[in-house]
Amino acid sequence: MMILDHYLSSACQIASPNCDDRPDPDDVSLLVIHCISLPPEQFEGGYIDQLFCNCLDPSAHPYFQDIHQLKVSAHLLIRRDGSIRQYVPFNRRAWHAGVSKYQDRERCNDFSIGIELEGAISVEYTNMQYQKLVDVTKTLLANYPKLSNQLIVGHSDIAPGRKTDPGPFFDWPHFHELLAFKVASPSE
Repeated sequence: MMILDHYLSSACQIASPNCDDRPDPDDVSLLVIHCISLPPEQFEGGYIDQLFCNCLDPSAHPYFQDIHQLKVSAHLLIRRDGSIRQYVPFNRRAWHAGVSKYQDRERCNDFSIGIELEGAISVEYTNMQYQKLVDVTKTLLANYPKLSNQLIVGHSDIAPGRKTDPGPFFDWPHFHELLAFKVASPSE
């Protein structure tokens, strides 16, 4: 797995218009883990792609009537089967965190990378998702020097009371155990 010009070489590239320039393009210093499923707790299909590309059909499902006009994105989505989609290059600001704060810094979109896991807070994540998340994280750590194992949080950590993802079924100890085995070099 490699990053070339801020794109993950192994990801399917789907450009989202919901991004802009970071205030400081060299300040990539936080990794935020989210979860998403559209409709809620239903997997597969292209609805997440459609949401992130502003083309979600509000008549396709009643839930979409309330969200189809949202302008949101993430850098990456890791599907249940482990396939990866990239919507925004890592040097640009994706619109994933909303109103947020990490330590004393507000507006986490300014300095973070957002990774969505296809899932729900009430469902366990797949082994393939953990493995791909670890692979991606190792690659990001090797390419963005301000990131570290200590700068990986859930959406709920930066927007407490407003967000609950990735939820209680995300196994943080397991993720960190897998991550501790080896940090990738930039050429991997």
